[in-house]
Amino acid sequence: TIMIQRIQSLWLLLAAACAFAGFKFPYYTGNKLNDTALYELNATSTLLLMVTTIAVGVLALINIFLYKKRSLQLKLCVLGILLEAVLIFLYYREIQNFIPDKSTYSLTAILHSVIVLAFVLAARGINKDSKLLKESDRLR
Repeated sequence: TIMIQRIQSLWLLLAAACAFAGFKFPYYTGNKLNDTALYELNATSTLLLMVTTIAVGVLALINIFLYKKRSLQLKLCVLGILLEAVLIFLYYREIQNFIPDKSTYSLTAILHSVIVLAFVLAARGINKDSKLLKESDRLR
Protein backbone atom coordinates (compact mmCIF):
# COMPACT_ATOMS: atom_id res chain seq x y z
CA THR A 1 0.00 0.00 0.00
CA ILE A 2 1.10 3.57 -0.67
CA MET A 3 1.46 5.85 2.30
CA ILE A 4 -0.23 8.75 0.51
CA GLN A 5 -1.03 10.54 3.77
CA ARG A 6 2.69 11.10 4.30
CA ILE A 7 3.56 14.53 2.92
CA GLN A 8 6.86 13.30 1.46
CA SER A 9 4.93 11.01 -0.89
CA LEU A 10 3.24 14.07 -2.33
CA TRP A 11 6.58 15.90 -2.66
CA LEU A 12 8.10 12.91 -4.46
CA LEU A 13 5.06 12.68 -6.74
CA LEU A 14 5.45 16.39 -7.55
CA ALA A 15 9.15 15.86 -8.33
CA ALA A 16 8.30 12.99 -10.69
CA ALA A 17 5.54 14.99 -12.40
CA CYS A 18 7.85 17.97 -12.93
CA ALA A 19 10.61 15.71 -14.28
CA PHE A 20 8.29 14.06 -16.80
CA ALA A 21 6.82 17.46 -17.75
CA GLY A 22 10.33 18.22 -19.06
CA PHE A 23 9.49 16.01 -22.05
CA LYS A 24 6.56 18.22 -23.01
CA PHE A 25 7.70 21.72 -22.06
CA PRO A 26 10.87 23.52 -23.20
CA TYR A 27 13.71 24.60 -20.92
CA TYR A 28 15.19 27.07 -23.40
CA THR A 29 14.02 28.49 -26.72
CA GLY A 30 15.93 30.30 -29.43
CA ASN A 31 18.25 30.19 -32.40
CA LYS A 32 21.25 27.88 -32.47
CA LEU A 33 24.63 29.08 -33.65
CA ASN A 34 24.93 29.10 -37.49
CA ASP A 35 21.20 28.37 -37.89
CA THR A 36 18.15 30.58 -38.40
CA ALA A 37 15.55 28.04 -37.26
CA LEU A 38 13.91 28.39 -33.84
CA TYR A 39 14.70 25.50 -31.48
CA GLU A 40 13.19 24.37 -28.21
CA LEU A 41 15.56 22.68 -25.78
CA ASN A 42 13.76 20.04 -23.73
CA ALA A 43 14.34 16.55 -22.32
CA THR A 44 14.12 14.96 -25.77
CA SER A 45 16.81 17.20 -27.30
CA THR A 46 19.71 14.83 -26.57
CA LEU A 47 20.01 11.24 -25.39
CA LEU A 48 21.88 12.29 -22.25
CA LEU A 49 19.16 14.78 -21.28
CA MET A 50 16.50 12.15 -21.91
CA VAL A 51 18.19 9.42 -19.85
CA THR A 52 18.94 11.76 -16.94
CA THR A 53 15.38 13.13 -16.93
CA ILE A 54 13.94 9.60 -16.92
CA ALA A 55 16.32 8.66 -14.09
CA VAL A 56 15.18 11.61 -11.95
CA GLY A 57 11.48 10.90 -12.57
CA VAL A 58 11.70 7.15 -12.01
CA LEU A 59 13.86 7.65 -8.90
CA ALA A 60 11.19 9.91 -7.40
CA LEU A 61 8.43 7.40 -8.21
CA ILE A 62 10.33 4.41 -6.82
CA ASN A 63 11.16 6.39 -3.69
CA ILE A 64 7.44 6.73 -2.87
CA PHE A 65 7.13 2.97 -2.40
CA LEU A 66 10.16 2.67 -0.10
CA TYR A 67 8.36 4.22 2.87
CA LYS A 68 9.36 1.35 5.18
CA LYS A 69 13.07 1.93 4.47
CA ARG A 70 13.50 5.53 5.59
CA SER A 71 17.31 5.60 5.52
CA LEU A 72 17.34 4.32 1.92
CA GLN A 73 14.61 6.81 1.04
CA LEU A 74 16.70 9.65 2.46
CA LYS A 75 19.77 8.53 0.47
CA LEU A 76 17.70 8.33 -2.71
CA CYS A 77 16.41 11.87 -2.12
CA VAL A 78 20.00 13.09 -1.94
CA LEU A 79 20.77 11.10 -5.11
CA GLY A 80 17.75 12.73 -6.77
CA ILE A 81 19.04 16.19 -5.88
CA LEU A 82 22.48 15.31 -7.28
CA LEU A 83 20.98 13.88 -10.49
CA GLU A 84 18.88 17.01 -10.92
CA ALA A 85 22.02 19.14 -10.46
CA VAL A 86 23.68 17.08 -13.21
CA LEU A 87 20.60 17.57 -15.40
CA ILE A 88 20.68 21.36 -14.89
CA PHE A 89 24.40 21.31 -15.81
CA LEU A 90 23.61 19.32 -18.97
CA TYR A 91 20.98 21.91 -19.94
CA TYR A 92 23.49 24.68 -19.26
CA ARG A 93 26.00 22.93 -21.52
CA GLU A 94 23.44 22.64 -24.32
CA ILE A 95 22.50 26.32 -23.97
CA GLN A 96 26.05 27.21 -25.04
CA ASN A 97 25.03 26.13 -28.57
CA PHE A 98 22.43 28.91 -28.78
CA ILE A 99 22.84 32.55 -29.81
CA PRO A 100 22.53 34.53 -26.53
CA ASP A 101 20.80 37.59 -28.06
CA LYS A 102 18.17 35.55 -29.86
CA SER A 103 17.41 32.97 -27.15
CA THR A 104 15.73 32.89 -23.77
CA TYR A 105 14.85 30.61 -20.89
CA SER A 106 11.31 29.31 -20.97
CA LEU A 107 9.03 29.88 -18.01
CA THR A 108 8.83 26.11 -17.58
CA ALA A 109 12.57 25.99 -16.79
CA ILE A 110 11.46 26.71 -13.23
CA LEU A 111 10.21 23.09 -13.05
CA HIS A 112 13.80 22.00 -12.41
CA SER A 113 13.99 24.24 -9.34
CA VAL A 114 10.69 22.76 -8.18
CA ILE A 115 12.19 19.25 -8.50
CA VAL A 116 15.13 20.17 -6.26
CA LEU A 117 12.79 21.82 -3.75
CA ALA A 118 10.44 18.81 -3.76
CA PHE A 119 13.32 16.40 -3.08
CA VAL A 120 14.54 18.63 -0.23
CA LEU A 121 11.08 18.85 1.32
CA ALA A 122 10.58 15.09 0.93
CA ALA A 123 13.91 14.46 2.66
CA ARG A 124 12.82 16.78 5.47
CA GLY A 125 9.56 14.84 5.87
CA ILE A 126 11.40 11.51 5.90
CA ASN A 127 13.78 12.85 8.54
CA LYS A 128 10.83 14.00 10.70
CA ASP A 129 9.24 10.54 10.39
CA SER A 130 12.48 8.87 11.47
CA LYS A 131 12.77 11.12 14.52
CA LEU A 132 9.13 10.54 15.44
CA LEU A 133 9.60 6.79 15.17
CA LYS A 134 12.75 6.86 17.33
CA GLU A 135 10.96 8.94 19.97
CA SER A 136 7.99 6.58 20.06
CA ASP A 137 10.34 3.58 20.40
CA ARG A 138 12.12 5.31 23.26
CA LEU A 139 8.85 5.94 25.09
CA ARG A 140 7.88 2.26 25.04
